[in-house]
Amino acid sequence: MEAKPEKPLRQGYTTGACATAATKAALTALITQEEQLEATIHLPIGKYVTFQMEECLIKSDSVITGTIKDAGDDPDATHKAFIQSKVSWSDTPGITLDGGIGVGRVTKEGLPVPVGEAAINPVPRKMILESAQEVLDEFQVSRGISIIISVPEGEEIAKKTLNGRLGIIGGISILGTRGTVIPFSTSAYKASIVSAINVAKVNGCHHVVITTGGRSEKFAMKQYPSLPEDAFIEMGDFVGFTLKQCKRAGIKRVSMVGMMGKFSKIAQGVMMVHSKSAPVDFGFLADLAESAGANLEIIEQVRGSNTASQAGELMHAYGFEEFFNSLCDSCCIEGLKEVKGGISMETSIYTMKGMLLGKAVRDGEEYKDHWNW
Repeated sequence: MEAKPEKPLRQGYTTGACATAATKAALTALITQEEQLEATIHLPIGKYVTFQMEECLIKSDSVITGTIKDAGDDPDATHKAFIQSKVSWSDTPGITLDGGIGVGRVTKEGLPVPVGEAAINPVPRKMILESAQEVLDEFQVSRGISIIISVPEGEEIAKKTLNGRLGIIGGISILGTRGTVIPFSTSAYKASIVSAINVAKVNGCHHVVITTGGRSEKFAMKQYPSLPEDAFIEMGDFVGFTLKQCKRAGIKRVSMVGMMGKFSKIAQGVMMVHSKSAPVDFGFLADLAESAGANLEIIEQVRGSNTASQAGELMHAYGFEEFFNSLCDSCCIEGLKEVKGGISMETSIYTMKGMLLGKAVRDGEEYKDHWNW
């Protein structure tokens, strides 16, 4: 039976695009005093898109409109968020833009928005202001206006994001550089990693700890209690990308903390450790077991394991701790190969319950000449 062709994935739209469309509808309604339930805007990628408004509340001196964000086939924390814009007449000439309820405010240096301002990133800010100016020009209006972007459930949604860690307090960020969300794209997560590294650097962190998730981050915080919260960065599956960004930012010391499954892949040189990226090489783990002194029977059990965690449990049960130290050392070596040295690297591997299994340290400068980059 012939397989059905896969349906193309549906693109969605950014919070920045939604805020721009809501602003255009609100400003048009303010000028005309007529209900506006849709707005067509021009996206940075060069296409026009029409957004439907869920409300249009008109007063003589202000209008509130709102649209529901559709993230397409790549739903994120802000999927189906209600993005509002309130546009009011102002005695101040020109256009002022700020965030209201549910839009975060920046409290730390190192982000593309200055401390104290609403977390409306540069491209969405430009989109909103340019779209508003176009409407004013179209209707030949020279009065000043005030624009307030709000997300009623933004503070709750922000708990599912990295905003708190980045020093964005009180809600979500208004984001987007394209206007559209590419399904299953990694751009948003990578952008958050870059922001986290920048915040760490600006706040004086020369040592950062990168983890694969929240659980391993908790273990890392106990391991490095003297480091500030800014120093801990969730890299997810993007190991190689994060290491390169750390080196590019001038971070001198990077510690990786995680568990057997993903770190078994890093030790093999796999720098994108999503479950579908590459299988665990159990032959590699069996060789490490042999080097650690395991007998043939145990080596074959490792080779026949279903998961890396199962192999780790086996080695721990038989007391072969050097197996884990060797695995950590391989992670350090492969990480340094990825960035061509120049940083100090540490790796620690934990069980799911938080027991430290092994650790290794490598100085990228010391070992720089030992490998063929």
